[in-house]
Amino acid sequence: MSKEPRPRPNGGWADKAETVPVGGREMRLTGPLQGFGKMWQKTFRIRLDGCEATPEEVIAEWKTNYGSFWPSHARFYAPITGIKPGEVAAIGTKQGPIRVSTGVMVMYADDVSFAYMTPEGHPFAGWITFSAEREEETTVAQVRMILRASDPIYELGFTFGGSRAENRMWQQTLRALAAHLGVDAEPQSSAVCVDKHRQWRNFGQVWQNSMIRSTLAAPFRAIRGNHEPTQNLDESPRGNDPWRRR
Repeated sequence: MSKEPRPRPNGGWADKAETVPVGGREMRLTGPLQGFGKMWQKTFRIRLDGCEATPEEVIAEWKTNYGSFWPSHARFYAPITGIKPGEVAAIGTKQGPIRVSTGVMVMYADDVSFAYMTPEGHPFAGWITFSAEREEETTVAQVRMILRASDPIYELGFTFGGSRAENRMWQQTLRALAAHLGVDAEPQSSAVCVDKHRQWRNFGQVWQNSMIRSTLAAPFRAIRGNHEPTQNLDESPRGNDPWRRR
């Protein structure tokens, strides 16, 4: 089972932190041990055959254009200083008519990899690592996740279609990365259930569920919107940070 990225000469870890700002609130960082659902290790890989880019060049492009490789229903607001250890990136998605806000903290980054950790309220609790390496004269890009659904509601959603949707997202991301580099290729995927037990002691995390909180906050945003100028999620420029405190 993959654990955390191995330190490399040009890499760095984020300073120790227990919380990150999410929507004006300090939210606790959560790894797989703090999640609720079954623990999964998922790996998505794509061979960039015919591409002369080195692993370092692939990761540099990935960091710079990360949000542009995502599907249209989601927005990644990169930190102003870039994907660097300790920085926090905001994520906005639409689930039906509901806008959901969450994010990730960059816990590690070097020339050939970077990794995120999730806060409370995110659909899953875990680590996700993006990397590139050479295999038989070909550069291979990879996404590897070790995660649990954060709470019972997300676990139910993951069981009935959410996990497959998550898989499609990362497959699409790798296709888009490959296309950006001039390669037409299909990713390979694998998923292994590392721990089939659910952690009922973490049931209470349902109160931090970002979808529930966004739903409850929607009427207040609508009222506030009658008095303040607002910006539609679809019109928000990538790279802006909606969490930045004023």
